[in-house]
Amino acid sequence: MKLDLSFWKNASPRRKRIYSIIAIFLIGFMVTVIGSAIPLSHQDATTISQDLNATLNQHKNNNTLTEYIFINNFSICLLMFIPVVGAALGMFILFDTGIALGAISAIQGYPAYIGILSELITPVFWLEFAAYSIAMAESIWLFRRLTQRRWRELKWTGLFIAICAGLLAVGAVVEVWIITVLG
Repeated sequence: MKLDLSFWKNASPRRKRIYSIIAIFLIGFMVTVIGSAIPLSHQDATTISQDLNATLNQHKNNNTLTEYIFINNFSICLLMFIPVVGAALGMFILFDTGIALGAISAIQGYPAYIGILSELITPVFWLEFAAYSIAMAESIWLFRRLTQRRWRELKWTGLFIAICAGLLAVGAVVEVWIITVLG
């Protein structure tokens, strides 16, 4: 069986970037789902859930929740821009995120796939995963372009960092609003 890659060969550089981001998005989502399916002991799930709740409550009480969420997510996102290493690190982070979602689901008494599905309906999921997918795809593009000594890629990297910052800032505001309104 021969894989037809003509869609890639015939695509413009812009379209190739879009394909890359979509592919990373899908792979990242699958990695998160796999992480959520990892069985945890009740004690481990409780510890993860309590740690997350303690951090959330501390920043809610200090009125720093939006800033905390943005800085946390943007710091993670910046790591994902590191050539090649960032994509691998990003997948590990998404796997770990899946484990946390699975732990929260277990503590609240429902299957992990319900936790994942409930995340899918929030704009926060789409904003954060879009930013992370852009960062991880650019990690690979940046490595390839720099090995080709095509330094203009640094301009694109700066632009993508700004786009990710915007997506994550909106995501942090929406996430805090959801936490505040829905509890």
